[in-house]
Amino acid sequence: MSSVLDQRAAPPAAASRSAAPRRRTRLLALPEARWALAALVLFLLALPVHLLGGPAWLSGTLFAATYLSGGWEPGWEGLKALKDKTLDVDLLMVVAALGAAAIGQVLDGALLIVIFATSGALEAVATARTADSVRGLLDLAPTTATRLLPDGTEESVDTAHLAVGDTILVRPGERVGADGQVLDGTSDVDQATITGEPLPVARRTGDEVFAGTVNGTGALRVRVERDPSDSVIARIVKMVEEASETKAPTQLFIEKIEQRYSIGMVLATLAVFTVPLAFGDELQSALLRAMTFMIVASPCAVVLSTMPPLLSAIANAGRHGVLAKSAVVMERLGQVDMVALDKTGTLTEGTPHVTDIRPLPGTDLDETALLALAAGAEHPSEHPLARAVVDAARERGLLLHEAVDFSSVPGEGVTATIEGHTVQVGSPTRLLNPAAQQPHHRAVADLESAGRTTVAVLRDGTVVGVLGIADRLRPDARATVAALTELTGRTPVLLTGDNERAARHLAAEVGITDVRAGLLPQDKVAAVKEWEADGRRVLVVGDGVNDAPALAAAHSGIAMGRAGSDLALETADAVVVRDELAAIPAIVQLSRTARRLVIQNLAIAGTFITALVLWDLIGTLPLPLGVAGHEGSTVIVGLNGLRLLREAAWPRIAGDAT
Repeated sequence: MSSVLDQRAAPPAAASRSAAPRRRTRLLALPEARWALAALVLFLLALPVHLLGGPAWLSGTLFAATYLSGGWEPGWEGLKALKDKTLDVDLLMVVAALGAAAIGQVLDGALLIVIFATSGALEAVATARTADSVRGLLDLAPTTATRLLPDGTEESVDTAHLAVGDTILVRPGERVGADGQVLDGTSDVDQATITGEPLPVARRTGDEVFAGTVNGTGALRVRVERDPSDSVIARIVKMVEEASETKAPTQLFIEKIEQRYSIGMVLATLAVFTVPLAFGDELQSALLRAMTFMIVASPCAVVLSTMPPLLSAIANAGRHGVLAKSAVVMERLGQVDMVALDKTGTLTEGTPHVTDIRPLPGTDLDETALLALAAGAEHPSEHPLARAVVDAARERGLLLHEAVDFSSVPGEGVTATIEGHTVQVGSPTRLLNPAAQQPHHRAVADLESAGRTTVAVLRDGTVVGVLGIADRLRPDARATVAALTELTGRTPVLLTGDNERAARHLAAEVGITDVRAGLLPQDKVAAVKEWEADGRRVLVVGDGVNDAPALAAAHSGIAMGRAGSDLALETADAVVVRDELAAIPAIVQLSRTARRLVIQNLAIAGTFITALVLWDLIGTLPLPLGVAGHEGSTVIVGLNGLRLLREAAWPRIAGDAT
């Protein structure tokens, strides 16, 4: 714990997390979204005209415009795919819609067009947003750095032009320009973007620093150890992109199924049309049978088997502060069988708080007086520990005396004069004599063993007390861990960049036994890949940039939204907007319910399609009855899926405040 004790006066972690500007692709900047919106609007205009018996020319024109706006792009792409001897299922849907229109089922075909256009638009938006966030991550690293020349002069250079062995100067408040080793100087460096630690860490000669991290109050001379293209930040970008690409095999499998279905339906429709003709059937009768077959074999009910349950689950989760980015995400969340949790900002609130106030025996100070003394000295400081002490005093309504002759030494603490007394507040390892005043050693040891960061308070050179500071556990953390354990049959794992002692203490509080501490982003990814290689479907929950690669590498990823970094929010499959941990097991359980409804719907749709197709092939299925059966199955599966819109469908987890 001592490595986190002596950080003073660095910029707050929140500043580093929000430093990268958000580069969001506007929704209507995507052509898929514009065409889908146009198709939806035209369909909604045509619908009342059609249902109320309005002019046929008007409804016909509006429906034709719906077909054109929503179907031309997938139709065109499908035609281009035919050049590569690939039959795209979207082209098949367009043909099915046109076939429906050809026999008078204009409304059915238009609805199919709208559904597929909207689905394509959502996929395009999700892809664009993720790409934006990955590019935005590069803004964490500065574009220029101050390079020191052999003659002692300085020059400002593009960080991309830095080479291994160069020496750079990092002034207070600047971002480190490259991964390297400190040659000279002492300072506090905010590494939240890389390790996720909530507090800055002391860095001095021989220590490693990373590009994009924020220097505190001391100047550092750093020798560049890695090429800028191989920095930790650059590797995070690469890992996010590579991990996202590893999901491609699933997409390829789906495309194979679509291809087979497309070819099978086309061949079957042609057979239904040509075989009766070969046996002397009339053209009109054969055409009617083939068109009836196309209608009853149309996958409208199959499409609605999946979308209403998943979209209803998405809507229900959204009302409870969880944003799932697509129907695919909602389906995958229910498949997880292992959960890996980040510590800072996920299981904890991500902000240090004073937890213990211990005046030493023999002093004339009680807890209130000790806190007031420490807060008075810390008041001019901007260090996160100082703010925690001052906030604790304010919460108690304490009057803080003015501090004069204030000074701050990075890695040591602050000194100020309060009411004629010299007050020092800072790291016990820096301020205290290890060979004297034994009572404070016991207090420090007790607090550190409990996972606290300790701060010593001295008055006129004498230790008068010790403060314990810790990141506050979220109120629903224990209940969430218990619920996830019950859902997956396996206790979640803690993955954190924080130190071992603090990580294990917090894990014990929430019931986690498997702890991986002191991890860099690549270490978290390696752990996830190891579990995935063993056949696990891992859900990663995190909030920082350092969690983004693991979020992308995992089977599913959920980001805590309130304090989460831009990249984590964009990389994750879902975002908990209200920062309620209990929502995580709730959405996993909701996803499993949605998947069960999808299976039910597929069984219903498959039964209807099979029965109607056999009727059409073996007997004579009247077209109106075929349409009624087809539409009836569509309505049934649609209503079954919409059950998840009910408030009662949201799972209630112990500790859930929603």
